[in-house]
Amino acid sequence: MTSVCPRNVKFPINHYQGPVHKASGESLLYALNLNFEARFVPGEDAGCISSRKIRDFPTECPKGAHETNCFSKCDFEANSCDWFEAISGDHFDWIRSSQSELSADFEHQAPPRDHSLNASQGHFMFILKKSSSLWQVAKLQSPTFSQTGPGCILSFWFYNYGLSVGAAELQLHMENSHDSTVIWRVLYNQGKQWLEATIQLGRLSQPFHLSLDKVSLGIYDGVSAIDDIRFENCTLPLPAESCEGLDHFWCRHTRACIEKLRLCDLVDDCGDRTDEVNCAPELQCNFETGICNWEQDAKDDFDWTRSQGPTPTLNTGPMKDNTLGTAKGHYLYIESSEPQAFQDSAALLSPILNATDTKGCTFRFYYHMFGKRIYRLAIYQRIWSDSRGQLLWQIFGNQGNRWIRKHLNISSRQPFQILVEASVGDGFTGDIAIDDLSFMDCTLYPGNLPADLPTPPETSVPVTLPPHNCTDNEFICRSDGHCIEKMQKCDFKYDCPDKSDEASCVMEVCSFEKRSLCKWYQPIPVHLLQDSNTFRWGLGNGISIHHGEENHRPSVDHTQNTTDGWYLYADSSNGKFGDTADILTPIISLTGPKCTLVFWTHMNGATVGSLQVLIKKDNVTSKLWAQTGQQGAQWKRAEVFLGIRSHTQIVFRAKRGISYIGDVAVDDISFQDCSPLLSPERKCTAHEFMCANKHCVAKDKLCDFVNDCADNSDETTFICRTSSGRCDFEFDLCSWKQEKDEDFDWNLKASSIPAAGTEPAADHTLGNSSGHYIFINSLFPQQPMRAARISSPVISKRSKNCKIIFHYHMYGNGIGALTLMQVSVTNQTKVLLNLTAEQGNFWRREELSLFGDEDFQLKFEGRVGKGQRGDIALDDIVLTENCLSLHDSVQEELAVPLPTGFCPLGYRECHNGKCYRLEQSCNFVDNCGDNTDENECGSSCTFEKGWCGWQNSQADNFDWVLGVGSHQSLRPPKDHTLGNENGHFMYLEATAVGLRGDKAHFRSTMWRESSAACTMSFWYFISAKATGSIQILIKTEKGLSKVWQESKQNPGNHWQKADILLGKLRNFEVIFQGIRTRDLGGGAAIDDIEFKNCTTVGEISELCPEITDFLCRDKKCIASHLLCDYKPDCSDRSDEAHCAHYTSTTGSCNFETSSGNWTTACSLTQDSEDDLDWAIGSRIPAKALIPDSDHTPGSGQHFLYVNSSGSKEGSVARITTSKSFPASLGMCTVRFWFYMIDPRSMGILKVYTIEESGLNILVWSVIGNKRTGWTYGSVPLSSNSPFKVAFEADLDGNEDIFIALDDISFTPECVTGGPVPVQPSPCEADQFSCIYTLQCVPLSGKCDGHEDCIDGSDEMDCPLNPTPPLCSNMEFPCSTDECIPSLLLCDGVPDCHFNEDELICSNKSCSNGALVCASSNSCIPAHQRCDGFADCMDFQLDESSCSECPLNYCRNGGTCVVEKNGPMCRCRQGWKGNRCHIKFNPPATDFTYAQNNTWTLLGIGLAFLMTHITVAVLCFLANRKVPIRKTEGSGNCAFVNPVYGNWSNPEKTESSVYSFSNPLYGTTSGSLETLSHHLK
Repeated sequence: MTSVCPRNVKFPINHYQGPVHKASGESLLYALNLNFEARFVPGEDAGCISSRKIRDFPTECPKGAHETNCFSKCDFEANSCDWFEAISGDHFDWIRSSQSELSADFEHQAPPRDHSLNASQGHFMFILKKSSSLWQVAKLQSPTFSQTGPGCILSFWFYNYGLSVGAAELQLHMENSHDSTVIWRVLYNQGKQWLEATIQLGRLSQPFHLSLDKVSLGIYDGVSAIDDIRFENCTLPLPAESCEGLDHFWCRHTRACIEKLRLCDLVDDCGDRTDEVNCAPELQCNFETGICNWEQDAKDDFDWTRSQGPTPTLNTGPMKDNTLGTAKGHYLYIESSEPQAFQDSAALLSPILNATDTKGCTFRFYYHMFGKRIYRLAIYQRIWSDSRGQLLWQIFGNQGNRWIRKHLNISSRQPFQILVEASVGDGFTGDIAIDDLSFMDCTLYPGNLPADLPTPPETSVPVTLPPHNCTDNEFICRSDGHCIEKMQKCDFKYDCPDKSDEASCVMEVCSFEKRSLCKWYQPIPVHLLQDSNTFRWGLGNGISIHHGEENHRPSVDHTQNTTDGWYLYADSSNGKFGDTADILTPIISLTGPKCTLVFWTHMNGATVGSLQVLIKKDNVTSKLWAQTGQQGAQWKRAEVFLGIRSHTQIVFRAKRGISYIGDVAVDDISFQDCSPLLSPERKCTAHEFMCANKHCVAKDKLCDFVNDCADNSDETTFICRTSSGRCDFEFDLCSWKQEKDEDFDWNLKASSIPAAGTEPAADHTLGNSSGHYIFINSLFPQQPMRAARISSPVISKRSKNCKIIFHYHMYGNGIGALTLMQVSVTNQTKVLLNLTAEQGNFWRREELSLFGDEDFQLKFEGRVGKGQRGDIALDDIVLTENCLSLHDSVQEELAVPLPTGFCPLGYRECHNGKCYRLEQSCNFVDNCGDNTDENECGSSCTFEKGWCGWQNSQADNFDWVLGVGSHQSLRPPKDHTLGNENGHFMYLEATAVGLRGDKAHFRSTMWRESSAACTMSFWYFISAKATGSIQILIKTEKGLSKVWQESKQNPGNHWQKADILLGKLRNFEVIFQGIRTRDLGGGAAIDDIEFKNCTTVGEISELCPEITDFLCRDKKCIASHLLCDYKPDCSDRSDEAHCAHYTSTTGSCNFETSSGNWTTACSLTQDSEDDLDWAIGSRIPAKALIPDSDHTPGSGQHFLYVNSSGSKEGSVARITTSKSFPASLGMCTVRFWFYMIDPRSMGILKVYTIEESGLNILVWSVIGNKRTGWTYGSVPLSSNSPFKVAFEADLDGNEDIFIALDDISFTPECVTGGPVPVQPSPCEADQFSCIYTLQCVPLSGKCDGHEDCIDGSDEMDCPLNPTPPLCSNMEFPCSTDECIPSLLLCDGVPDCHFNEDELICSNKSCSNGALVCASSNSCIPAHQRCDGFADCMDFQLDESSCSECPLNYCRNGGTCVVEKNGPMCRCRQGWKGNRCHIKFNPPATDFTYAQNNTWTLLGIGLAFLMTHITVAVLCFLANRKVPIRKTEGSGNCAFVNPVYGNWSNPEKTESSVYSFSNPLYGTTSGSLETLSHHLK
């Protein structure tokens, strides 16, 4: 700033506007609005520039042209492009500079780099502040421009950084006006970055300039800069030498050529206004003087508001109108603040317009939709005064801060009216505006619209039966009087010799040649058929086309492709918009399982309506297929799978569009493979499945969601439940998972929800509108080429003959891509299928073989197309049973990180440091004591601390959302828990896209079992404006059941309570289902879910979930298939008594046979065609992690095994039951125990059913079991024919695989094929019934030390007193033959390998050194420890280890000190508890151990002294003769522990401090089940 030119400046009054408050509490502080007029201003070159010089925008800047001469672009590198500081002298000015040119005093006021070059040498304009005062203003003013074209856009990059940087405004100043218009503002610190601003200037017909203003107010501190200013599309159309065509207009003076659509649209497109002369003012409205001849609708919720300038709310609505482009101009908008609520609508009615000619007329308008909560703008056309009419166009969501032009072509054979409707969003930043409404080629209608009249009711054509002598249930063949069943009439199969049973039925193929309708008929009265104004079906050909029909009627048929070939079409020249025309078949008695309807359609024309295929049975009609809108001038193939249907009619329904331009035509309708199955006359082969009706179907058709058997026996859950990758998407994604890192999701959709795009009208599974599928489409809000993925479970590379079968639907001109990929565990990808084009409007089946060198997953990727119409849908995905998935348990073990505490494998850690088994979670029992095991199950929840394990479904179109109260939206103003606006609850979200019937599912995890008295209560809220309803579903293995629903709105807007009796359930989920009751809605809410009286502990009810359940003596219920499976499921073991009836079943075997031929004794047969044989063994190889032997309880010693020593690749061993089991469904279960040593997880154990035909069906498999020890297996078996069961081990040629089987048992129902009553004990009252053999022995022989039962069960579960104790009276015996000091019992830390020292303990916890006594459920205080008197009889734990610290006693770095009352732990910071095993957050000042240092030293010295004394005593005792305990050799697993002493071999010691030999850790004969007897 070097010189100041003479100025004549006028200062108007400064305007300051304070905070403007909205209902939501938002406020806005507007910047000072200073307006200056300057005739001369200082230039950067110290010269003076006349402010009256007016510039035009160049058409384009010539290459190499200096930006000084190209005012449409300016990067400030050469100069300021005539932008200048308009108010100088206040030391607060815009200047042009670069960072490198500034002195150190001022460089902090400018950006480090410019935007153009991203360099410190690059130039920009920035504000330089040299001193502070209150009224400093920086005003960067542009040159004056003459005018702009309609599409003019201004963009620039700005920098606004600093805590006190303040606001800036860009203002528009029109010549000859003292008013300015704010067209952009920034309010606060935007960070250290350049940001782009884009502003719509639009058509400005007078000279103008811009100014970028910032006010200091004395506190400015920051960086304000601007760079790269661009004006785009700002020129008016250029003169044209000619302007030909009916669609163009030649401007009179400027000679520009513009579209005819631009005429009389209230915008000067020519630049000389000749396009806006001679216009009909009654067909235009710019709202400058009112709303013209438009009217506010009296039936809407509120009215449009006429306004000028910005709307009252910040960040929504326009800042200026479209007509003038300034704040002086007027427009209409909807105010979305209170009292308006979500989805309230305002409607504006046009004047009534005349019916149009063949050209139609056009409606033009401008709309503005800017704001985060913008909802919907829609245009309707109505011909009835009491309806909203036909939706012509709609748009949702934020469209940016700009006016957008839209034109709609309209045609109508009747007078009509346009309705403009805007709806309020879920918040106050949802203002929608309109401006410059105009009609072209329309005329006003002087009258009023009529009221809607109902269409005449449909009537059906009566069917006349021929005379006959047969019964009412029979049909008489006309030639010979032969009678056939009525079901055989009209079934696409000739049963009468003269074919008369099919004579009055729809023909199998119909080409409509010779003008035949092939028995298709229209169910309307004859006089309406003959009425030329009725919309109806008729026959036509190319010759019959009239003038004007050439572009929307087929010129040739499909059959002959000639003009004289006939087709069926619905003539839209007749009728009115929305009329429907039906043509249907006579009743079809029965169709076969492969029946498919195939036909060709032709739908062309701008306003063509829709075609639907419906199926009608009695009075119920369901949609099977639909197609809407223009499909092009071509015949397209379509097909609809019908499958087995009985007593149905097929209906083609055409719906008329908004005008006559578009006919629906159909040709070559055929029913393919529709005859019912013939009676079976042959036996099935080994590659076929035998249906229950004795028909045979290919194995690959099994469980593919198609009823190939005709009785659905190939699709029953009994046969198909073992398939892990099978999904029909009727409720969720099954075992398929959404990819969380993708752009969006595959959505679950019910066919009953109206299609928003081109998605299928019916799913593939059910073939009607009640079914579901998953899909993506190209409609809003998806963006082109975005992807959604779902992935399968992991499939093993060991899978053989594995296939995937699925059905897909890809239809629409905006189709994207469907890709099926195989992705290995090392992320190697193989594309199996890639489809990128439309595949037809019907479901297609695809079948692919799968194999790989690594374990892999399958991924379906759907990618959005670039068009607006196109869908990709999937349904009925099947991974065949030979696809071996890695079991969930294996996956969990791999995925779950190792616990940080000391919980053994298979256990999880509680927050308090305790451990619990996975099966102890989600059972309504607090096993941890702090509820860790129940917290994430979908349990009782106030939602104040999260979701409590409740989860949304992955495939829903909208969700339940965690939120707080809001007065503005549909959700409750307050929560129920806290009763205020800060409390949380779950509510149905209101989304910008959605349809009535959409569902959102909010579900718990699976609960294991509930008591008969179990109830669930919750509070719900459905406001008067809510558009959602709530249902409660219970999901079990049997399916879904609805137990509660509420859809009534609560006019008082209060929370209401619901109580539901759940009762006795097993393996169930609770699901809150929210359903939209109107399009796009939500709002229903839930809070404070609570489960009461649900635990089964202590339950005395004798009610069980299933009739077949077994009731234990302690009143617990277990499933019947758990009886006598060699493991106790009842805590009192009552399910493992009297089991001889089970163990004697054919095929059941524990391999403890006295005879040498075990195959005969067990009724099992070695497969003669396999590679290896199973053999009898008695000891698990030493390479097992845990030394183990036979599994059979009692005196069992043997099992069945196979190993891979010397085997070759693909080695397989198989045993099969010798005898067949009768056919049964869901009755028979096989139970067994298996053991696998398989370091590389390559071995597979499989269970097959072998049908009578020889077909092998895999029903169970496990690959490389990760668990140690014997593992339980259970498989339900079902078959429609007699079957055998095979166990197969596949060792894959590896030499280190060992697989064993033991204790195979079949339930008695396997032998009978039906229910079996409970068998009474065969023994007398004074006899003991042996458990696993049919044998009675004297009761006196029970627990006498001698085995009287063959299975040794009379000596099982006996007290240990008669046998010599293997552990001392102050030691606890672990099941792995270890003895641990009883001090370690019930102390919260598992010391036994299987955690049994903690399993039988109560949840009681003691502190300050006290010990838990489980038998009395009490605490032994610290002062009673080691006082010479046993206060707890549980192994005298309070007198145990009084003079020594047990090994690893203190955890997590704690130090053990032996004190007067025994060993005590001194814990490190952050740990507490008797053994430093409980983590906690210590207070700021640590007083954990505040004893005097002197006492600490004395304690340590005393500990050393006691240690020496103890060693001396032990040495003395070691030299005395003591009983030698009998122990089994345990190889390298023995320990020596100098703390416990070496009682078995005093001479032998280990010198290593890491190796201890302790015979007390030897073998015991006890088991986990006997531990409770020890404690008693």
